[in-house]
Amino acid sequence: MEKIKEKKERSLGANLFVKATRCNSPKCAFARRPSRPGPHGQKRRRPVSEFGRQMQEKQKLRFTYGLTDKQLMNLFGKNKNKVEIMKTLEHRLDRVVFLLGFALSPRVARQYVSHGHILVDGRKVTVSSFRVRVKNEVSIRPESLKLKIFEDIHERLKSVSPPPWLKIRNIEEPMGECVGEFSPEGSQFSFDVNLVGEFYAR
Repeated sequence: MEKIKEKKERSLGANLFVKATRCNSPKCAFARRPSRPGPHGQKRRRPVSEFGRQMQEKQKLRFTYGLTDKQLMNLFGKNKNKVEIMKTLEHRLDRVVFLLGFALSPRVARQYVSHGHILVDGRKVTVSSFRVRVKNEVSIRPESLKLKIFEDIHERLKSVSPPPWLKIRNIEEPMGECVGEFSPEGSQFSFDVNLVGEFYAR
């Protein structure tokens, strides 16, 4: 499954951080082999149609947040405002866990949430799509900190720089807080949300 996802990164031409530490190192499959997968991957790409570009951006967004096509269709069908769509995506609990540095990749963040390692305002939340709101505190369950997966969390958080709307309040007892709402200003993504919107508006 992991190799399939790595091939998807190369096919889409974007690092989607499907693996944790590997995607931040020279061992990253996309860094080592940026060409498309397959025997003809290094050949010159044909010009992509407008629909093809929209499809590629949709795939990038889908893999970035770990969503299904049905979830994306519902999201873009209910809301045409691209800023609100990005707020919904960025304020997902699994995304916040990743941005705070509690997890090394979005995929690992989803696992932490579903396995019950994450608390919101002191209560365990196991739903990745839970919306983190302003003043919500997100922390790691004290019992979970004893596990090997969190053995280096304190040292790692010292070098984490979350976006302005999130803040790490405590490193020793890892806890972060949502201090504002996501803003697209200054934010960079591997996909173009406007093209994704055009895809679902067809």
